[in-house]
Amino acid sequence: MTDHAEYYHEEDEPIEAYCVRCRQTIEVEHPRAVWTRRGVPAVKGECPDCGGTVFRMGSTHLHNQGERPAAVHVATSSRSKLSQDTAYVAFAEVDQALAEQIGDDLRKAGIAVWLHEESDVEWAGGVHPALTECSRMVFVLSPGALLAGSVEAAWKFFKSKGKPIVIAQLAPVDPPDPIRRSPRFNFVTDYKAAFRQMVQALSP
Repeated sequence: MTDHAEYYHEEDEPIEAYCVRCRQTIEVEHPRAVWTRRGVPAVKGECPDCGGTVFRMGSTHLHNQGERPAAVHVATSSRSKLSQDTAYVAFAEVDQALAEQIGDDLRKAGIAVWLHEESDVEWAGGVHPALTECSRMVFVLSPGALLAGSVEAAWKFFKSKGKPIVIAQLAPVDPPDPIRRSPRFNFVTDYKAAFRQMVQALSP
């Protein structure tokens, strides 16, 4: 009996990720290795069903093909230069893959975005320019976001300045009481419908 193990290559393994639009795990098309600014490996690619961008955190065989670059964000196309019409996307680290998808879709819809980092809250002893310059916020609501101190500090800053906040709900949890009246869009049940409604709310 012929042993076919020698013909097996790890590169042939498909890479799977969860598409929040299709609400199912899919095989990533055109996957490529990326790294967050903190050096965490991830994969960015496309969903074969809806064509949307998908992200998966964690190392894969793709990351073995090259050295980790320094200070490269996982989705540089989703991070724009600061401007007054930029939307600040606040999210917990555990929700990064889903937040990246939302940010990428917002960019495709013509809305500039800035993706939250813990260092955004305290910067050179003051407030990060992203918090000051961005005119609106997308608060990615999840259990993790409710526990993340940097996320809480970010939305409290926006609230104190009277800047509009919209909520992208990823889990059946209640938002913090001070922003409970903010427009809320349920991404759990219908991503596409919730996204369309949120874009309308973010439009001038």
